[in-house]
Amino acid sequence: MPDFLAAYAAAHPDKPAVIDDRPDGACFTQSYAELNEQVNRLANVLLGFGIAPRDRVVWCGKNSPGVVTISHAARKIGATAVPLNYRFSVEEAAYVVDNCDARLAWVDAEYGPLFEGLRPACPQLEEVLLFDGPSDGAGQSAAKLLEAASTSEPAEPGVEAQSMIYTSGTTGHPKGAVREGSGDPQQIAEIIGLIGYRPDDVYLTTGPLYHSGPGGFMAMAFGLGQTVVLQRRFEPEDWLRLVQKYSVSSTFSAPTPIRMVCNLPDELRLRFDVRTLRVMIANAAPWSFALKQRYVECFPPESLWEVYGSTELGIDTILEPADQLRKPGSCGKPAPRVELALFDDEGQRVAKAHTPGELFVRSKSVLLTYHKAHDRYEADTRDDYHTVGDVAYFDEEGFYYICDRKKDMIISGGMNIYPAEIEAALEQHPQILEAAVFGVPSEEWGESVHAVVVRKAGGKVETDEVIEHARAHLAGYKTPRSVSFAEALPKTGSGKILKRTLREPYWEGHERRVG
Repeated sequence: MPDFLAAYAAAHPDKPAVIDDRPDGACFTQSYAELNEQVNRLANVLLGFGIAPRDRVVWCGKNSPGVVTISHAARKIGATAVPLNYRFSVEEAAYVVDNCDARLAWVDAEYGPLFEGLRPACPQLEEVLLFDGPSDGAGQSAAKLLEAASTSEPAEPGVEAQSMIYTSGTTGHPKGAVREGSGDPQQIAEIIGLIGYRPDDVYLTTGPLYHSGPGGFMAMAFGLGQTVVLQRRFEPEDWLRLVQKYSVSSTFSAPTPIRMVCNLPDELRLRFDVRTLRVMIANAAPWSFALKQRYVECFPPESLWEVYGSTELGIDTILEPADQLRKPGSCGKPAPRVELALFDDEGQRVAKAHTPGELFVRSKSVLLTYHKAHDRYEADTRDDYHTVGDVAYFDEEGFYYICDRKKDMIISGGMNIYPAEIEAALEQHPQILEAAVFGVPSEEWGESVHAVVVRKAGGKVETDEVIEHARAHLAGYKTPRSVSFAEALPKTGSGKILKRTLREPYWEGHERRVG
């Protein structure tokens, strides 16, 4: 069978595939024929550099046609495209590039300095190709290579491309979650049918495409031959402009961007017509009931869907529009072709409603392994069920509710943050003995990062210095927003820090212990 992008290019050559409309007035539209041609050029460039099936190619950049192009080009030749968070520090980025064994990087020229800084730590990285800007010491310009490249379809790779997305790690380093393709095709087809996606939908990116949610739903949009509108960087008024201008009918969003839209002054927000929005997928972090109530006041109520899932486990539950206000706090019922199971601390299956247990998932969309960390994959496996450490319960109607996390992960503004890497960075400070990091409630972000710090004897480090030290070593969104100091951290007899004891005062009065 022909590649689906090539098939759409042949059947609907003039249909807009990608629209990059920026607030400064710059606007770029690419038809399906033009997108397929550019994808083929890049695929042939990659082949010219010796990229073979299952080789890893890192890409880094804000939402742009260049990012769309690499995702399709890698897929066509069976290579594994590895997204890199452009907000990472040099240290964080170097770890991912080195750990995934990338031989080539496709980089927005804006982030050339990041790659110039990390290359000494990544000796296996042979080429850095810079797009959307001039080349510099970090790599060579992609423009001339693409201009000279063939537009012919690359040969079939013989294997399906894998995906690899790095998730924050419980041990201080991210882990590359490896999946065959983009998940179970039958499950995806049933989800498409349930939600009611159509080929004439217009999908707007709400959030960075290096995140599995926005990127995954964009891939679904292209799979149906839809038009994709790119917002390079989220800004609430500009988001409304794009919804109105292009009659956007579909998107995916973490709670923070939509909260920002809904909190705009009414006189500003009501200038824009949003009645075309048919499907809003709420995910990446729990949407509060108050935010859902506000959303259905501002947007078509029948558009609001919620899914629960993860980079590792795919889409696991779905809450339909009719149940959004009827089931406060629920993330829905199991998604098509997904089996859920709850286990208590003794490893027994939970069979009683309203009884919390660790949530395990079985489906064909679950990851294959963690790259170079299969032991972590096995540790999260029970029989052929897998977990990311969330605690949940179900009610009498079979609706699930996420109520806590067994692991320490924080979700702030839709971004997954693991305290271990923040604690490791803080403890590099010469005046810090140890630190405990956890999430505290935040109306704006769901959760914000808080650090409890124990100074070394004689240490005089204060809040501002702690935060600045973290900022120097970590991406900004991982930097603690608040800091408190303690003489010692509460611990078990075996020396494990009692995070729950530290978190409890901040979450008192909240029904659940997640943002």
